[in-house]
Amino acid sequence: MDWKRFDSLRSNAGPIEVDLVEAYAQNRINRRDFVKRGTIVGLSAPFMGAVIAACGGGSDDASGGGNSSSDNAANTDTDNDTAATSSTPGGNLIVGNQFGDANSGLDPVAMLDLGTYNIISQSFEYLVGLGADGNVSDNALATSWSPNGDGSVWTFNLRTDATWRDGSQMTSADVAATMDRMVEFGNSGLAGVIETGSVDSSDPAKAVITLVEPNGNFPVLVSIFNPQSCITPVDYSSGTTLDARDEGTGAWMLDDFDASTFVAKFVPNPGWWGGAPVLDSLELRGFADVGTAVTAMQSRSIDVIQNFSVIGGEGLLDDSAFNVLTPPSSNHRQLWFNVQEGGFTNNLARQALGWCLDREQMVSTLFSGRAEIANDHPILSTLPFFDADATPQRTRDIEKAKSLLAEAGIDEINGTFSCGDLGEVPQLAAIIQQNAAEAGINLEVDVQANSTFYGDAWCPAGGEGNTPCPGSGEVGAVDYGHRPIPDIFLSSALSSGGVWNSSNYASAEFDGLLSDYRKAPDVAGQKAAIGSIQKLMHVDQPALYPYFFNFLAGHDESVSGVQATALGHIVTSKASKA
Repeated sequence: MDWKRFDSLRSNAGPIEVDLVEAYAQNRINRRDFVKRGTIVGLSAPFMGAVIAACGGGSDDASGGGNSSSDNAANTDTDNDTAATSSTPGGNLIVGNQFGDANSGLDPVAMLDLGTYNIISQSFEYLVGLGADGNVSDNALATSWSPNGDGSVWTFNLRTDATWRDGSQMTSADVAATMDRMVEFGNSGLAGVIETGSVDSSDPAKAVITLVEPNGNFPVLVSIFNPQSCITPVDYSSGTTLDARDEGTGAWMLDDFDASTFVAKFVPNPGWWGGAPVLDSLELRGFADVGTAVTAMQSRSIDVIQNFSVIGGEGLLDDSAFNVLTPPSSNHRQLWFNVQEGGFTNNLARQALGWCLDREQMVSTLFSGRAEIANDHPILSTLPFFDADATPQRTRDIEKAKSLLAEAGIDEINGTFSCGDLGEVPQLAAIIQQNAAEAGINLEVDVQANSTFYGDAWCPAGGEGNTPCPGSGEVGAVDYGHRPIPDIFLSSALSSGGVWNSSNYASAEFDGLLSDYRKAPDVAGQKAAIGSIQKLMHVDQPALYPYFFNFLAGHDESVSGVQATALGHIVTSKASKA
């Protein structure tokens, strides 16, 4: 341990950064978590490298600093083709893309689905970008960021070479207007995090954002992992769609969009700050179901597939000329209960269904093992603040399920299970139907077109107060894409009045624990709050979480320079075709 160098580094950091540095030096977090967390709070790569060196290296195991053996500081297994192996100019790249939601259209604030996320991100960019390791990075509209002492104010230094279509510079005024629109619409996971007028835009090259309460993870909430937070122009009114007004600072300009086929065509943006793409054009071709997209990929009528499932995707997995991309993933299916109406208003009935689930069958049958069994909360076990001791792993126990129903005075439940026709979800619904029947929970499965499912069964419009999703199905499955931290899963989907809270769950205790987690400046404080949330979820059980699964995307071997996220983004700004 080089204490002189370590103390010098520590003296130049703020309180949040110092706590993280000390946690690493004291072996309370490992090197990989140090790099991930350090990137989130704004530590530079040289600074983190210097800390690792001062501590004698680092490792990827449970240890942190000290005298562990060293290896590459920022390496993770993403299987992403981030660097082009060929710079061959020209050509048209065709990406098979999920058919988007018919209700929201190409609205960057109102969008809800992976297909629309992908289209919007070709033209619009985020304050915080995507690194080669699948973590957040300073390669987007903010070149650096830092918090004040308690994480209640964050300063983002903006790049000065990002311009809009008319050549005008992107400034902090655009950031301020974007944040205000997100607060007004309430669809970006920032409810309770910022308020209207939170951004000080007095310096055009600097956005200073004051939060409602301290939040040590705020940069992730304005990153590519919070899709609705893409930066739009100061005069971009709410409800405007990309096809109605072609705009953006990104690498591609929308040339044409057909809503009936969900096909978007792009041409390079010659004024992009990162250098114009080498491809002549880009086409994102809509597919209503994954099976058809897989067939198109196998026949090579498309070059890239945004996402595919293990079920039906075996041919791609066995194709030696197909490159599989497996970005970091916390993707899962939330099984929500409408706690206000229907057959699952009693929390014991909701717990009972949890004890019916055969999670091992799901992981084996649906994913051939490419998934991780979850424990009915949305906290991934690899996160540094996950509390492994909070709750025992729930397993299949039909007698336990029957006893809970008896305790609730329920002889049987007859209800409808709603879901979209996305990926493995219909097969998941069939397994749940079969699992539940043994305990006297009889579910009729209603599989709907994914393009209308979100607005009809998952979260119908018109909500207010503690009923944000009036008339949502009594029980069903909905898809949640990857986030590096669970803030969106907790705030938007479970907090009182959360915009995606299809359970219509309202709990002052949960809201308080969520606030404690957000405000915690260190991993220990976050773990204390998250552990309590894990316990509360097993009691109230507004939703079930049977598994987290690997996200699969990929492309033909002739394509290079493509990167994917488990939220459906296909980053093509540096792509080329041999």
